[in-house]
Amino acid sequence: MSHVIIALGSNSRQSAHIAWASQRLYMLLDGLWLSPALWSPDIRQTGAMYLNRLATGSTMLSADELTCVLKGIETATGRNSQQVTIDLDVMLYDNLRYHERDWSRPYIQRLLPFLRLSPLFPHLLPLASHLSPSLLP
Repeated sequence: MSHVIIALGSNSRQSAHIAWASQRLYMLLDGLWLSPALWSPDIRQTGAMYLNRLATGSTMLSADELTCVLKGIETATGRNSQQVTIDLDVMLYDNLRYHERDWSRPYIQRLLPFLRLSPLFPHLLPLASHLSPSLLP
């Protein structure tokens, strides 16, 4: 099994789309754990507000297969270039980090400390300094 961190975000019917996508992740990942959701402004400074959260879990899917399934979930909500109904990004797959620019974003940095509450945290602890100094014991 591979351990993953997935970032969720939405700027349209945010609470409904985050809840809907979270339910899909329960069907997709073993041992799913979800961080609290938090509001953040659009990084492009458009005035839109996003609702964000992190998820951890385990999967037998490869990184490419998982990404393909997540993109299918995005498409099912009607996501387009103007309306981010849901954005699902694999941030970590075992020891491989993805979306490097996103790791330093304020909403990710605010959510990372909540990973300490995840049952998978012992598996993530060896990567803690690689993920965020806030995760170090």
